[in-house]
Amino acid sequence: MLRDFFIQTGRYFLFLKIVFKKPEKWKIFWKQFFLEADKLIVSSVVLVAVISLFIGGVLVIQTASNMQNPFLDRMLVGYMVRESLILEFCSTMVALILAGKIGSNIASELGSMRITEQIDAIEMMGVNSASFLVLPKVMSATLLCPILVLLSFCLGLLGGWVVVYMTSIIPLAKYMAGLKYSFTEFYVVYSCFKMAVFCFIISSLSAFNGYYAKGGALGVGRSSTKSIVISCILILMLDLIITQLMLY
Repeated sequence: MLRDFFIQTGRYFLFLKIVFKKPEKWKIFWKQFFLEADKLIVSSVVLVAVISLFIGGVLVIQTASNMQNPFLDRMLVGYMVRESLILEFCSTMVALILAGKIGSNIASELGSMRITEQIDAIEMMGVNSASFLVLPKVMSATLLCPILVLLSFCLGLLGGWVVVYMTSIIPLAKYMAGLKYSFTEFYVVYSCFKMAVFCFIISSLSAFNGYYAKGGALGVGRSSTKSIVISCILILMLDLIITQLMLY
């Protein structure tokens, strides 16, 4: 098992070396870049938006219900919701969700192209198939995913505001004051950086497993499942490492 791990790790880095070769035509690359951005990022906006709205509301209710001590200022509810969203949910939790959506999309698409010999046909024409097919996916997911972090953060706060407004669980002025209290701009940079790293892992690993898929339709399913599982494990490991390096 350890031997297979090192073999697959080596193949993955050799695959990245091929992927990140200079595109033969930049015009074609940018065209594919925006097509992949629409397919991977824009199509995820609704999913991220709905989840963020409800999570923001849930965080307000849970935080308020656990802060019944009269000596604690109710402003802290808004503060805790803001910090929970920007530090962990908007990056790590959203990345775990996207690992299923984006990862399965990339792995199944490339796996289907592999077993139907479309990738072989591209290579027969003298084109670097790995760079042509994978590079736009990886770059669009890595560069544009911080937009999803900012969207999730804003909508999470909005979801909390809606719950506070409709239920009066805490005074609305207190919630707004908590959102503004002791805000650290670096946390936004930290969260966006984490998300970029996570989406690079998701897109590149899924592309690797899909690109080398074999065994027909069943093999495509296996590569897709494998991509999601490994991506989720690596996201949690990297979350710990990046947090340790950037916050302490």
